[in-house]
Amino acid sequence: MQNVDLVQLTAQTKKLSAMIVEDEKVANELLSSTFKNFFSDVGSCFNGVDALEMYNKMKPDVVFVDIIMAGMDGIELSRQIRAINPNQIIIVISASNDIEKISESIEVGVNSFIQKPIDTKKIIELLVSVTAMITKKKKIETKTFSISLPLDLYETVNEGAKAESISKNAIIIRALRDFF
Repeated sequence: MQNVDLVQLTAQTKKLSAMIVEDEKVANELLSSTFKNFFSDVGSCFNGVDALEMYNKMKPDVVFVDIIMAGMDGIELSRQIRAINPNQIIIVISASNDIEKISESIEVGVNSFIQKPIDTKKIIELLVSVTAMITKKKKIETKTFSISLPLDLYETVNEGAKAESISKNAIIIRALRDFF
């Protein structure tokens, strides 16, 4: 593992929220208490049905899910979360060695798979990976906007753009920056 600046890493992760779905009480509490040191908000559930309800209310940045749970398992939960938000970061944390289950979780499109038990080194590597995924996701997202201008104002913007040999959008952005 490379040297990681924990202060910088924590500054990045503290801007994020997380949800933990783990049916084992002790493991759930351990993950929750650990991740509360890194994330601004941590929700926790013990089953898939409650987790789906919490997910819809919380809209976390990252979902950590166990595969094997009674009722709705982690794979089905991941599938349903993907249907709601195809870009959701989902990380499986499981003790399962079942290749079929692991393959199925990959087919669903989970972002990462971490084997239990988890040690400090794995958590730090995981958090570095999460922040990298979110940074990449934010770079891909572009914000667009549309403005309707009255005809006389449009002509003024158009003339100003021609005079300065820049785009009409550049004139509008400059005006918005000056205004705000």
